[in-house]
Amino acid sequence: MALFPFCKMSTGPVRVARIQLVLYCFLLSLIIYFLNGRKAAVSVESPHRALGKEKQSLKTDMMIIKEAVPQTPLETPWGAPLVWGDTRKSARRRAKFAQQEIRTGLLAFVVGTYAHFIRRFLSSAETYFLPGQMVTYYILTDNPRSLDPPIELGPERELKVVPIAELPGWDRLARRRMALLTDAIKNPISKEVEYIFCADIDQEFVAPVGEEILGDLVATLHPELYGMPRNAFPYEVEEVSSACVEEDEGDYYYTSELYGGLVSEMHKLAQVCSLLILQDQANGVMARGLEESYLNRYLIDHRPTCVLSPEYSWWDSALAPDVPVQRLVSLGRQREAYDKET
Repeated sequence: MALFPFCKMSTGPVRVARIQLVLYCFLLSLIIYFLNGRKAAVSVESPHRALGKEKQSLKTDMMIIKEAVPQTPLETPWGAPLVWGDTRKSARRRAKFAQQEIRTGLLAFVVGTYAHFIRRFLSSAETYFLPGQMVTYYILTDNPRSLDPPIELGPERELKVVPIAELPGWDRLARRRMALLTDAIKNPISKEVEYIFCADIDQEFVAPVGEEILGDLVATLHPELYGMPRNAFPYEVEEVSSACVEEDEGDYYYTSELYGGLVSEMHKLAQVCSLLILQDQANGVMARGLEESYLNRYLIDHRPTCVLSPEYSWWDSALAPDVPVQRLVSLGRQREAYDKET
């Protein structure tokens, strides 16, 4: 046994001490193992939790960016609303006016062969133009019989015919329209409605046009020129014309298919444009865009308080933008665009 001294079994107190030491070592090993296991578990869990938080933060940031950078501009450079019908701002504008008792006029000229558009225009307006509001339709026409038989209207809707002298040819109407609008607003429109909108008769409402369009002075963006550079706008460039626009002027190009506002503001617009046209006529001049040129000249000098997006004046053209909703479609200009393309 002397050859193997370490194999000798201890007895007494020494043996007990060794057993206790072994037990302590065993317990210490368990504690170390347990603590390392917790640490490993934490180290595995933490990256996933951190990644989850990071993803949630990224998602939140993307939502903020989406709200902060809309797909379409909602405001003009001078702070006026640029109206798209389905935005939250438009919903708030509708809510603002919905509880008020407002009567609005919708005016259109019906001369010559344009009489065949009238029923389509009015029936679509009955469905989609300011639904639920009080509306008076003013039809300025050289042929009142074109409205026979009378068109059936809904509650709080009425139709008034304002006879005008026969004006054969679109050019003649273009020269006289602002003067006729001035007279009509003075009597009877100013006594009967708060807002008045002027629209071309060869159009059709195809989706709701609500209270979001109401404003002191309202203009509509020309769909074929929306998003185009300033040098593409067909402003009048002849310096002899009262409608002339300098190179450093102009923010947008507006269509004459739909514009309006408070009766008082529309009277000022029509009166000034009428005087500019008369001044040019006296000098043997007419702007190339006819009354649309004078309208744009006025809206440069008197920026609109509300600008309608191309949703409110649209036609099927290679130059027209895709819009979320087509609300008012020009049948006449759509045909012109088709003829040009073919």
